[in-house]
Amino acid sequence: MTELRTPAGSRVHEIDVVRGFALAGILVANIGFFADPGYALAGSMPIQEGPVASAITAFVLTKFYIIFSFLFGYSFTLQMRSAERAGASVTARTVRRCLGLFVIGVVHGILLWVGDILTLYAVLGLILLTLRNVSPKRAVAIGSVIVGVLTLLMAALAWLSTLDPTAGQAPAADPVAAARALALATGGPLDVLTLQLELYPPLVAMIWLFQGPTALAMFLFGLAAGKSRLLEEPERWSRLLPRIQWIGFGFGVPGGILLAVTAGDAGPGELVGLAVNNVTSILLAAAYVATLLRVIRRHPAVGRALAPAGRVAASNYVGQSVLACLVFTGYGLALAGELPPIAVMGVALVIYTVLLRLSARWLRTHRYGPIEAVLRRVTNGG
Repeated sequence: MTELRTPAGSRVHEIDVVRGFALAGILVANIGFFADPGYALAGSMPIQEGPVASAITAFVLTKFYIIFSFLFGYSFTLQMRSAERAGASVTARTVRRCLGLFVIGVVHGILLWVGDILTLYAVLGLILLTLRNVSPKRAVAIGSVIVGVLTLLMAALAWLSTLDPTAGQAPAADPVAAARALALATGGPLDVLTLQLELYPPLVAMIWLFQGPTALAMFLFGLAAGKSRLLEEPERWSRLLPRIQWIGFGFGVPGGILLAVTAGDAGPGELVGLAVNNVTSILLAAAYVATLLRVIRRHPAVGRALAPAGRVAASNYVGQSVLACLVFTGYGLALAGELPPIAVMGVALVIYTVLLRLSARWLRTHRYGPIEAVLRRVTNGG
């Protein structure tokens, strides 16, 4: 059987496609905040009710940032190889890139999206740098230990909550504070900025605390896959895709449904759902990726449509926030709190489609996206 390899220095088409696909899930997961910012006050994010919210909780939340984190780890190995080919310092390039990513993340978080993930990725990228010499097997082992420990901690909290009903419970949302947040979000630009500055610190702390460990584990899984050149040699993994789908959907779908059913439960049920989802969300994310890879092998046009967005993923990530702000906040139409959930999903579809087309058009005349060009300049030292 002929083994296909991606030529050294070229882009990995599958990575771009999967990253472009993951952007859709990131947008669906995040747009609810823009549409109704009141529920994110005081570090509390109660799950909204209704079938749309339940479907998003079951099949979207946590699954796509897992994919994004895995790809970050994989791309780190590509950047290492690029630095080595150029005779540049991997350490210096990575530190500069992470610094640039951190600055972009802070600006993005304060001005547009308080749930920004770029600052976390920047810090974890430095940790990944210190672990870059570990073997693929050891990287997988460390990542698995992180996931296992986090799952056990959640299970322990669930058990403690059976003894003390107040243990592990999030504070109840304050309707008055939520109404104020909505008023600020739909006020003038200065009102929006006031809300951003209030929400950014507590939400950053939540993201770093609750998403950080899983993101680091996925970075390590991606590092292992990248060192093994897994996605660059399709013949190595194509035969495994059906098995990944069976296992991923078989365990991931029930885990996601359990998360949706227990969301907002005042007892230990929600913690149990979170503990189970901590593992099954990884399996479901893997099943999504396996399904997409099979689709693009049979229908290459799907891959060609998604790849441009994946090539300029950072610009798309920030672009999603810009367009969502223009629709829902006082920066633009101020429609927050006005649209039903299904309409919000319609807005997400329009935003995603617009950015897909803009990405393809931009890349006809530019090699890199706007954010990517800045990061590349910073990474290479000017």
